[in-house]
Amino acid sequence: MYPIRQTYRLVYQEIILLAWCVCWCMPVLAQDTVRYTGQTLSNVDYHHGQLHPAMGVHNIQVLHANRQEPTPANGYGWTYNHAPMLAYWNDTFYLEYLSDSVGEHIPPGQTLLVTSQDGYQWSTPTILFPPYKVPDGTTKAGNQNVAQNLYAVMHQRMGFYVAENERLLALAYYGIALDDHDSPNDGHGIGRVVREIKADGSFGPIYFIRYNKGWSEKNTDYPFYKSSKDKAFVKACDELLSKPLMMQQWVEEADRDDPLIPLKEQYKAFSYYHLSDGRVVGLWKHALTSISKDGGQTWLYPPVRAPHFVNSNAKIWGQRTSDGRYATVYNPSEFRWPLAVSVSEDGLAYDSLLLVQGEITAMRYGGNYKSYGPQYVRGILEGNGTPPDGDMWVTYSMNKEDIWVARIPVPVKAKAEQHVNEVFDRLPEDEALQQWNIYSPQEAPVQITKMEDGTKVLSLQDADRFDYAKAERLFPPSHQVSCAFTIIPAQNDKGLLHIEFQDGKGTAAVRLVLDADSTLKAKAGYRYSGLTRYEPHQPLDIKVDLNTDTRSYEVFVNGKKEATRIFFAPVHTLERVVFRTGEVRRFPDADTPTDQMFDLPKAGDPEPAVRYYIKSLKTQNPQPNP
Repeated sequence: MYPIRQTYRLVYQEIILLAWCVCWCMPVLAQDTVRYTGQTLSNVDYHHGQLHPAMGVHNIQVLHANRQEPTPANGYGWTYNHAPMLAYWNDTFYLEYLSDSVGEHIPPGQTLLVTSQDGYQWSTPTILFPPYKVPDGTTKAGNQNVAQNLYAVMHQRMGFYVAENERLLALAYYGIALDDHDSPNDGHGIGRVVREIKADGSFGPIYFIRYNKGWSEKNTDYPFYKSSKDKAFVKACDELLSKPLMMQQWVEEADRDDPLIPLKEQYKAFSYYHLSDGRVVGLWKHALTSISKDGGQTWLYPPVRAPHFVNSNAKIWGQRTSDGRYATVYNPSEFRWPLAVSVSEDGLAYDSLLLVQGEITAMRYGGNYKSYGPQYVRGILEGNGTPPDGDMWVTYSMNKEDIWVARIPVPVKAKAEQHVNEVFDRLPEDEALQQWNIYSPQEAPVQITKMEDGTKVLSLQDADRFDYAKAERLFPPSHQVSCAFTIIPAQNDKGLLHIEFQDGKGTAAVRLVLDADSTLKAKAGYRYSGLTRYEPHQPLDIKVDLNTDTRSYEVFVNGKKEATRIFFAPVHTLERVVFRTGEVRRFPDADTPTDQMFDLPKAGDPEPAVRYYIKSLKTQNPQPNP
């Protein structure tokens, strides 16, 4: 038993803590604010968080880093690639990202640009803002290091601005890191640069649009934007500088007393959207939020954690979607996985949490501050264009190494309303994958292709040593379901294809495998049991009848029953079939050390390509006996 005095002390401490919590939450209780009202939470022990996927999401790799074979196509072999930004202008997607040769805040740094007409096929990266030499002798208060043969590193929270005169501006920031742990966004960098991207794909000259203290045209390599003879360009820059919401994105890199920044406290990675009544919702790292009634000039209360949102030191993105609803995309955990989307009817109360990206490929190249997972998500900011499909497009980095985009269909759906009956040769090519969720790395693409006889098929290729292709199709939750599909393997002596039947949380109950020993197998507890042999280029008509009540399934191949088996894991219902060209991966996990400072063996080497072609897929519930 505690002594009375110590008991009083503990009670007093609890009262103080409670009072602090009440005071901290008072702005939330007194004002409208973003909040999560749903019951779904992610489980960080799984890369997918055990979240139900948003139906029809396509994850497409834009950049695949490769230090061993440096080319313009892989960003010149630089392996720290991060903080992508996205815009849609002139019928084109524009994506810029920053890049360092090895790790975060390790000079030199540069910003690159890629473009796409459809969001699936992307151009070779072009240097948008090149490495910048820091003058020798440069110092920072509180840091004993002195710049000598040092280059700047890039740091940017804003990428694009489409002006009212239709000029597209690209922006970046040259920061200074005097050592591996020095922050380039401490307000003591050189300044923010801007240049125009023209409709023909060419670039205008580079200018500084905002200097940090101590820097000017006299001691920098690029002129001030006001010196440009292009009056329309200058007008576009002036317009940008007059927008409080645009300026708020600059807060971390700007002078701490910059008069252009409305809210000067160091809340990071600002994004925002407008509610239907004109108010602005602001979002920052850690799911901090506030509301502005005057376009970002002032905020109703200091940013506070959005109640019941789970988010750590990673970006959160929010926007109004084309169906009049709202969506936020973020990592709903204390880690940078999974990547999820939450939907709201009014832009304040979010009641769902669905999976966007639940994969973590191997980090091939170690480096300073490289975090595992799909992270630093950013969409298309208001005014920066609207893709004609009406879908939600976001971009993110994987492991701070590779750059990806995700297409999230609008409206965002959690469930399949009908069973599947698809023959790819009968479907228009641009519609064939609309209902499918795909994960498509550059070296393991998922796409509709034609076979030699002209038949259209869903193709899963894989030459990636560390990643795989994956395509999955939702169907209505079922206790009993029959699934029939036709697969043509292009080989039987290498590679593998997993075919899994999963519940809504991604738990696989049944797994069939086209293995490299020419055998179709089924997972039976710890082991695999053979079902039948298969040959390259020969179709396999496979039908699987599954029953969650009996935990059993039957497998038919080319019309012949091959086996009756028991689920290797119990599930209440089945909701999807998954085709994947690789083994299940569980690394990293919540206990994995955060800093990987080593490269993987053969990190840049591909593997011999394997291919699998899916001709059709049909699911249905069995007819009851008369």
